[in-house]
Amino acid sequence: MSEHILELQNIGKVFNRGSVNEKIALKDFSLTVNEGDFITVIGGNGAGKSTLMNVICGTYPVDEGKVMLGGHDVTRLPEYRRAKYLGRVFQDPMMGTAPNMEIQENLALAYRRGKVRSLMPGIRKREKEFYREQLARLGLGLEERMTAKVGLLSGGQRQSLTLLMATLKKPDLLLLDEHTAALDPKTAAKVLAFTEEIAAENKLTTVMITHNMMDAIRCGNRLIMMQEGRIIYDVSGEEKKSLRVEDLLERFRASAGEVSDRMLLN
Repeated sequence: MSEHILELQNIGKVFNRGSVNEKIALKDFSLTVNEGDFITVIGGNGAGKSTLMNVICGTYPVDEGKVMLGGHDVTRLPEYRRAKYLGRVFQDPMMGTAPNMEIQENLALAYRRGKVRSLMPGIRKREKEFYREQLARLGLGLEERMTAKVGLLSGGQRQSLTLLMATLKKPDLLLLDEHTAALDPKTAAKVLAFTEEIAAENKLTTVMITHNMMDAIRCGNRLIMMQEGRIIYDVSGEEKKSLRVEDLLERFRASAGEVSDRMLLN
């Protein structure tokens, strides 16, 4: 395993090329993510943040450049072939879980991902105990509801479960795509605290997109700001720790970036 968990080299991605709706999503974009990094990513609407996530996952093929995961060139690998390296939590709590299946069945799917599917029926007792322990950590009482259908859970409960599922197998890279944005402030804070705890405990290399500038400053060891498919600011260590929201706003304005209401309200 390379100490560089992720390397994006000169990535170019254009949508609707040659049409009136042509949109340059990533332009000569390069980023190196080291093992153990927790990087927060901010930027206005259309800055290329979600495209970045989809390029890493292989949801979108790149037009130019190279994607390296753990030292392996995965540029041409389809999404399902990259899945073993990655854990991902989406903004929508409805994504990432199977609503008609039980909580324990969802966990089993995540835990057995990448293993050869056997014909072994059900979930073993020892496996159930492991899931119960993991669920108890969430502090939501889900360990007492393991046979409940996931579709019955609240947004915060589902997002917490999705986070647990994404990290059960300790992925090489954890991708968080505005994973607290759809939650109320109290629930969002709880999910974010659990995110930090699980990332630190398992030494997970993490890339987190957020529109909340306070969270972007407070979480992780490195912050990057994107605009029009490029990185316009990359800060880490002590410099990042001393940042204020005003500093970030100033950066946006200096680069003629659009600061959305959502960013200001948070």
